[in-house]
Amino acid sequence: MHEPGLDRHEWETEWEALEPQVRDAPSETLPELDALVERMLVERGYVIDDAVASEGADPEILAEFRSAREITRLFERDADVSPGDAATAVEGYRSVYAYLLEHRSAP
Repeated sequence: MHEPGLDRHEWETEWEALEPQVRDAPSETLPELDALVERMLVERGYVIDDAVASEGADPEILAEFRSAREITRLFERDADVSPGDAATAVEGYRSVYAYLLEHRSAP
C-alpha cells in the first residue's frame, strides 16, 4: 500500500539534496534533475516520450521538460553550450518540479 504524500516527501527530499550541487555545478547536476523530474512525470501519469499521447496532458509542462532535457543531452554529449543554457535547463526542471508538486496527476 502506498501512503498518500509519500512520493511528494521523497521528491522534496531528493530535490533538496540536489540544490547544493545545482548551485556549485549546474551542468553536472542536469542528468540527476532530469531523472528526478522524469520519474515524477511518469508517476503522475504523463506520457513523456509520445507526443501524440501527451497532446492533452499539459503541453506547456511537457514542452518545458523536453526543452530542459534537450539541453541536458547537449551537455552530456559535450556539445557547444553555455552556462546560461545550463541555467535555462535548471529553471525548466524547477518549473516542472513545482508544478508537479501542486498537481496530483496528469489531466
